[in-house]
Amino acid sequence: MTGIPLYLTIILSPLISSTLVGLFGFALGKKISHTLTILGVLISTIASYVLLSQVLNNGLHYDGPLYEWLTVGSQSYSVGILVDSLTATMLTVVTSVSLMVHIYTIGYMEHEEGYTRFFSYISLFTFMMIMLVMANNFIQLFFGWEGVGLVSYLLIGFYFKRESATFANLKAFLVNRIGDLGFLLGIGLVLAYFGTLNYAEVFAKLNEISGVTFLNTGWSAITVICLLLFVGAMGKSAQFPLHVWLPDSMEGPTPISALIHAATMVTAGIFMVARLSPMYNLSITALSFIAIIGAINALFLGLLGLIQNDIKRVVAYSTLSQLGYMFIALGCGAYSVGVFHLMTHAFFKALLFLAAGSVIVAMHHEQDMRKMGGLWKYMPITYVVTIIGNLALAGVPPFAGFFSKDMILEAASNAHEHGMFGSSFVVFCAYTAVIVTACYSFRQLFMTFHGKERFRDAHNDHHDDEHAHDDHGHHHSVEPKESPWVITLPLILLAIPSVIIGWVAFDKFVPGQFFHDAIFNASFFADKLAEDPITPIHMMIASLHELPVYLALSGIILAFIAHKSPAFVSVIKSIFKPVIYVMERKYFMDDLFINIFAPLARGLGKVLWKVGDIFLIDGLIVNGSARVVAVFAKIFRRAQTGYVNSAATYMVLGVLILLTFCTSLILH
Repeated sequence: MTGIPLYLTIILSPLISSTLVGLFGFALGKKISHTLTILGVLISTIASYVLLSQVLNNGLHYDGPLYEWLTVGSQSYSVGILVDSLTATMLTVVTSVSLMVHIYTIGYMEHEEGYTRFFSYISLFTFMMIMLVMANNFIQLFFGWEGVGLVSYLLIGFYFKRESATFANLKAFLVNRIGDLGFLLGIGLVLAYFGTLNYAEVFAKLNEISGVTFLNTGWSAITVICLLLFVGAMGKSAQFPLHVWLPDSMEGPTPISALIHAATMVTAGIFMVARLSPMYNLSITALSFIAIIGAINALFLGLLGLIQNDIKRVVAYSTLSQLGYMFIALGCGAYSVGVFHLMTHAFFKALLFLAAGSVIVAMHHEQDMRKMGGLWKYMPITYVVTIIGNLALAGVPPFAGFFSKDMILEAASNAHEHGMFGSSFVVFCAYTAVIVTACYSFRQLFMTFHGKERFRDAHNDHHDDEHAHDDHGHHHSVEPKESPWVITLPLILLAIPSVIIGWVAFDKFVPGQFFHDAIFNASFFADKLAEDPITPIHMMIASLHELPVYLALSGIILAFIAHKSPAFVSVIKSIFKPVIYVMERKYFMDDLFINIFAPLARGLGKVLWKVGDIFLIDGLIVNGSARVVAVFAKIFRRAQTGYVNSAATYMVLGVLILLTFCTSLILH
C-alpha cells in the first residue's frame, strides 16, 4: 500500500490540471494554462518512469482496490489499480508522448481560438488513457475506454465552426458506438459466465469455463466473449471495416492527431487484447480472426496511403497499416511483440505527425504536398527527423521499427508453420505491406522536401502580392522557415527513441521475461522463442540475407523512381485505372456506411421511436395507465355520494366480504 501515493500521482496530476484549466482558463490566461497542464503531465511522466524502474528492479506488482464504487446484491464493483510490467510500459509510452505533444502545442496552437480549452482537453485525454491502462477490472476499463472516445469527439471537432470537422467527430463517435456495443456485450457475458469483472478472478476461472458452450450453439463461450470484446477493439483501434473514422480525424489539430494515432485511443484495443492474453489463448478461432483482420488493415488500408496528397492523411493511413501489424502479432499469439511494436510505433508515429505539423506551420497551414517541394533547405531539422521517422516506419535497420516489425513477420511465419487458419493470407499481406509502407512514406518525403519549390507557384496562383496569409489572417513571407524551438525540441526528443528504443527494449520485450506476470504468449510462439533465442545483433546480421529489408529498400527505390519520373507514374495509373478508382473511393466503405448503414439505422431508429416510444411507452404504458386510473377513479367517484348511510352500507359490505373470505379459509 506504500506505493498508492505514487499511483495516485500518475492518475490525478493530469486530471487536476485539466480541471483547473477547463474551469478557470480564461482567468488564468494562456501562459499559466499551458504551464499547469504541462506540469501535470510532467509529474505523471516522472512518476511513470519511477514506477517502471520499480517494476524492472524490484519486480513490483500491485493489484488492489482504491475504493468500492457500487454494490448490487452480492456483486461489488470497485475502482482498482493493477500495476505490472504491461501497465508500467504503457504508462511511460502514454505520458512521454503526451508530454511532447503538450510542449509542441504551445507553438502550433499559439494563435488559435480555444487555446486553453485545447490544453484542458488533451490533459483530460491523457487522464482517461491512464485510467484505462491502470484498470484491474472490466468496469474501469470500460470507463477509460468510453472516456477516450468522448474526449476524442471534442478534440476531432475542435474546429467546430467547420462543417468537415463536425462531420468527422460525429463519424468517429457513431462508428465507435458500433464497436462499443460489441465490447459492452462481451463484458456482459464475462459477468454472466464468470460471475465477476475483476481480471485476476476471471483468469482464475478460465479453466472452469473453457469447456462451456454459448447457449448450446456449439460455440465456445470463451470464443464468443473474445470475438465480442475484439469488436470493441475494431472500433477503437480502427480495424476494417470500422476504420472509416480514423482518416477523417485529421480534421482535428495536428497535436491531437499525433496523440490519438501514436499513444492513446487507437492503441487501447491492442492493450486490451494483450491484457486478456490468458483468455484469448483459449480461442484459436478468435486469434485467427484477429490476425486476418490485422492483415487486411496492414496491406489494403496501407495501399490507400499511396494515393494521398494531404501530408497528414499519408501518416494517418500509415497508422491504419501499422495497427494492422500489431493485430497480426496478437493474432499469431505473439502478444509481447504486438506491444513491442506499439511502443516503437508510438515514438516514430508521434514524430512523423509532429514533423508534418511543423511543415504545415511553415507552409502557413497548407497540407497539400503537391504545393510543397524543396523544403529541405529551409527546414533542415524537420527534414532530418522526418527521414528518421520514415526509416523507422519502413522497418530499415537499425531504426526502432525494424526490430518490432521483423519480429511480427517472424510470428506470422511461425503461425503459418503451425497451420493456423488464414495464416497464408496473413503472411502474404504482412510481407507485401513492407513494400507498400516504404513506398508511401518516402513518397511523402520526396514530395514534401525534394524537387521543385512548388509552394512559390501555388502562392502566385492565389495572390498577386509578394506575401501569403495563413488561415488566421497573419501576414507571412512566402518563403518557409524552420519552426520555433517549442516545435523542434519535441521532434528531436522523439527522434532519439525512434532510433534506439528497438535496441534498448528488445531483450526485455521479446525473448526476455519482462512480461512474465502480465502477458502470456501463445505456446506455439513461446516455444519458438525458447528454441531459437534472438538478439538485436543476430537480427541485424540475419537481415542482410533475409527478404524484409530488401522489400523495404525496394519500396524506397520505387518511391524515388516515381518522384523522378512522372511518366512512370502516368503509365502505372493508366494500367491500374480501375483499381485506383476503387482505392480513391476507399473501397466504397464510406459509401456503404453513409448510403446503406446510416439510412437503415435511421429507419430502425424511427420505427423504435414511433412503435417503441410513442405507441408502447408513451401510448400504452404512461398514457394508457393514466387512462385506466381515470376510468376507475370515475367509477369510484360515483360511489362517493357523501351520505352517511352510503358509507355505512359499504362498510358493512366490506365486513361481510372479509368474514366470508376468513370462513372459507377455516373450512378448507
